[in-house]
Amino acid sequence: MKAGAAPAKSAALEYGAVLARWLLGALFVYMGLGKALHPVEFLKLTRAYELTSSSLALNVIAAVLPWFEVFCGILLLAGVAVRGAALLLLGLLAPFTFVVLQRALDIATERHLPLCAVQFDCGCGSGEVFICRKIAENIFLMGLCGFLLLSGRGGKWACWFAPFGKRCSTGEDRGAGLPRPRVSPCRPPAGPG
Repeated sequence: MKAGAAPAKSAALEYGAVLARWLLGALFVYMGLGKALHPVEFLKLTRAYELTSSSLALNVIAAVLPWFEVFCGILLLAGVAVRGAALLLLGLLAPFTFVVLQRALDIATERHLPLCAVQFDCGCGSGEVFICRKIAENIFLMGLCGFLLLSGRGGKWACWFAPFGKRCSTGEDRGAGLPRPRVSPCRPPAGPG
């Protein structure tokens, strides 16, 4: 392998992670706002999943979930706590995908349809969709979340990448021509003793 290949690959992965962060962030802000601005429609779609019979729980889900998606999306766009936001979105996407699949299987069985022919409004904000496409899309989004979570990349152009982590900027992403600091900006220089 050439000497310049490793830094080029690392830079490509970093830019890919930034694009993944921005894509996920923009998508969740857009989808969350769509739900938040139309709470009655989102409540009706949430009720169709029959997750609970409690109207209080359904109202809380319909009121909180869209704003939580917007919040996580803004965190990703700004680059604040990227790994934590990716973990939270992964925690939303995985059970949601399972519930969508379960509802699609119920509809396919009830109507004697192949699974990929099932189409309904899953409540994600994009209207009626073919479920196989939606599940593939969610798996792709979970993959992006997993990449951000496990790789620790995506900190370029971030406001505060890892608030509780040890990883921090040491000048590598400060831009071309800017001097590297003599000490890490995350830790004070070691004193005597």
